[in-house]
Amino acid sequence: MTPQPMWTPSEDRIRRTNLYAFMQQVNAKHGTDFESYDRLYDWSISNVRDFWAAMWAFAPIMASRGFDEIVDDPKKMPGAKWFGGAKLNFAENLLRYRDDQTAIIFRGETMHESRTLTYAQLYQEVARLAEALRANGVVAGDRVVGFMPNLPETIIAMLAATSIGAIWSSCSPDFGVKGVLDRFARIKPKVLFAADGYFYGGRQFDSLEKVRGIFEQLDSHPKVVGVPYARRQAEIDTSGLPTAVHYRDFIADAKGGEIDFAQLPFEHPLYIMYSSGTTGLPKCMVQSAGGVLINQLKELILHCDLKREDNIFYFTTCGWMMWNWLVCSLAAGATITLFDGSPFHPDAASLWRLAEQEKITIFGTSAKYLAALEQAGVKPRESFDLSPLKAILSTGSPLAEESFDYVYRDIKADVCLSSIAGGTDLNGCFVGGNPMGPVYRGEIQCRQLAMDVQAFDEDGKAVIGQTGELVCTMAFPPMPIYFWGDEDGSSYQSAYFERYPGAWHHGDFIEITERNGVRMLGRSDATLNPGGVRIGTAELYRQVEPMEEIEDSLVVGQDWEDDVRVILFVKLAAGCELTAELEKKIKRAIRTGCSPRHVPAKIIPIADIPYTINMKKVELAVRNIIHGKPVKNRDALKNPQSLDLYVDLPELKE
Repeated sequence: MTPQPMWTPSEDRIRRTNLYAFMQQVNAKHGTDFESYDRLYDWSISNVRDFWAAMWAFAPIMASRGFDEIVDDPKKMPGAKWFGGAKLNFAENLLRYRDDQTAIIFRGETMHESRTLTYAQLYQEVARLAEALRANGVVAGDRVVGFMPNLPETIIAMLAATSIGAIWSSCSPDFGVKGVLDRFARIKPKVLFAADGYFYGGRQFDSLEKVRGIFEQLDSHPKVVGVPYARRQAEIDTSGLPTAVHYRDFIADAKGGEIDFAQLPFEHPLYIMYSSGTTGLPKCMVQSAGGVLINQLKELILHCDLKREDNIFYFTTCGWMMWNWLVCSLAAGATITLFDGSPFHPDAASLWRLAEQEKITIFGTSAKYLAALEQAGVKPRESFDLSPLKAILSTGSPLAEESFDYVYRDIKADVCLSSIAGGTDLNGCFVGGNPMGPVYRGEIQCRQLAMDVQAFDEDGKAVIGQTGELVCTMAFPPMPIYFWGDEDGSSYQSAYFERYPGAWHHGDFIEITERNGVRMLGRSDATLNPGGVRIGTAELYRQVEPMEEIEDSLVVGQDWEDDVRVILFVKLAAGCELTAELEKKIKRAIRTGCSPRHVPAKIIPIADIPYTINMKKVELAVRNIIHGKPVKNRDALKNPQSLDLYVDLPELKE
């Protein structure tokens, strides 16, 4: 039976999308007659230079000098050179609007009223800080970093730094000192922006002790700019921070006015981003200003249908790439809503109360949040006016089929549910939303334009309707330009190109459906191989986690008797026990929903499931622990103490 879509946009809605307008632009320019996304996608792959030229014009990209060539060789990976000859500034593109429309809305979990900045106010705040940074010797190529909550000042600092051509990098304040040093110590920052603390779950946390620990071990001895937030006091305790200055004093002599935006090559470094680092030091991925800008605008404007009148929200921290992605919405002139704190404080409906109050039109979150929201029994459609809401975005982990049901049943029926997936590596997505197309249960709508995404089998052959490795067989502008400290490029090469030479191997297990949708099946480096059959972990989670007795779960493969056996850890809901009856129920669900091969050899109750700070399950670290291998970077975890629960479990020895 052919599955039926859960949502289909009306013809009128389709014709009002940016994607439809872009399609008409392409038709007019190239004499084509595209009416469907699939035909436009095929063209974008076959005519990659024409596609990116069309995107440059449609965005439009602000540049003081145009490009001489779109790309030298789109099959060259790594090393393809994009938009040669062009000169631009990332911050100038994000500050193109300087009017009285609201640019930023900020709400902290302890705040009853929002704080707002117009585009004109944002421009002046950035102008003053950029002037202060220049006065303190910051030049193009210097690293400026943030150890900050999700505040307007974090965005202001990033824009001020990048207006000069400095490189921005950030960690959220819930990182441990070692986790921050594993990142910042390697890039030697010149300036460190740090808030005095943050709030989470009704508690106030001090950041200054961590900042002192970080500063003491940074050889670059950066200027520390203290930002008051948690205490809301005029002064900040700077003891132990000899280079520290209050944010107020740092900008005191700056007059603002017009910003001198440094005009730099398309591939000038913009961000240093980091892999999770749960099994070793994180990779330091350097991304270009032009590559990030044009690709994120493609995703926001075309795939999310972001317009000037929209208010876009993403629940994120400054340690997750979704912060960088959200901030680029400023280049489209939209309003962005920032939230800092727990999404479940003071109650589980807090973010939907925010959505109603601020009239959010695009609501971004994680798959884990939606699952937890359903488990908490929250039904936003019954309590809040969500009439402005046109799209819900989900990423971080595969979105379970049951979460599709939950969104359309309990949040809003007329909404484009765009599950999106990509990575910090490209600060963007490989697959995502299509505002012109239908939504099918459990499927991501499409492969994104100009991303030649395939599912490769073990022989490197593209397959449809079968599970395979996510690869991209053509270069794309937001690829890292290099890894910091990787002088010969060997780490970059081994990270993506050893498995399938000439193709980017991303490390996700996927299925491309006959409808050209995509199913995400979990990280392929965590793929289970019992009896030589490859199984994605997400397949098991979809069967287990909807059960009311299960609060959370984690599955790994354990080497056992010259094979691999599947081990399922379950965090039980309050008041539940792992009885023989519940075990049978779990195994029956997995056998029926997946296959007999998926049924775990062991089901073990556990008190907690480890997550990265970006709320991704840490399967590989647990696998290392149960095999007696070390986990080198616990500070990359949100709950590092949970790993101790997996050491020397007697159930794994029998």
